[in-house]
Amino acid sequence: MEIYSPKVTLLAITPNAEKLIEEAGRTCYLSLDRITEGSETNFIRRCIMNGHHSILEHASASFRVLGASRAFTHQMVRHRLASFSQQSQRYVNEEEFNFIIPPSIAANNEAKTIFTDFMEQARITYKKLRELSIKKEDARFVLPNALESQIVISANFREWRHIFSLRLEKAAQWEIRSVCMQMLKILQDEAPSVFGDFIIDEATCTAKSNLIK
Repeated sequence: MEIYSPKVTLLAITPNAEKLIEEAGRTCYLSLDRITEGSETNFIRRCIMNGHHSILEHASASFRVLGASRAFTHQMVRHRLASFSQQSQRYVNEEEFNFIIPPSIAANNEAKTIFTDFMEQARITYKKLRELSIKKEDARFVLPNALESQIVISANFREWRHIFSLRLEKAAQWEIRSVCMQMLKILQDEAPSVFGDFIIDEATCTAKSNLIK
């Protein structure tokens, strides 16, 4: 099946994340008596501006990503301070795989035909190898990067900010920008004091912090 866009779902997030971050941060300054309703907003933003980012590591979020390619996951798993659980091609039968079509190819009829024909040939080749009793772990060698690869990603808030700062740059690849933009929007709703400084440009699918110079 052809897939044109990824889908991101928030699976879990630290409860009362911003209050936890504030309490951790104020422990550093012994200013716990200054915690009030809503005091976390200015405190967290000041800490981010001042480079005191370690306190953000006390909160974390986990996402499931569907409809993204192994080309995307190969990039994402390079973020070594995150945790990943990814669909296994050793154990999952890929005879009926889904695949992702890049927008530039989808917009060109000739290119799309070449691309989908190649995907079908990969499917046929994989199936023939399996019919010859070739193990999935070896038959997978013919599978392309376009295949969908479901993945769950967990990281603390500091690492998510780092990921967004890199992967929502204009120079980043379109698919990882699309996935990270969905994650950022979710976290801006869940933890606005931590992520609200990222200014989103919908036209270019990019975002940049207005607190970090």
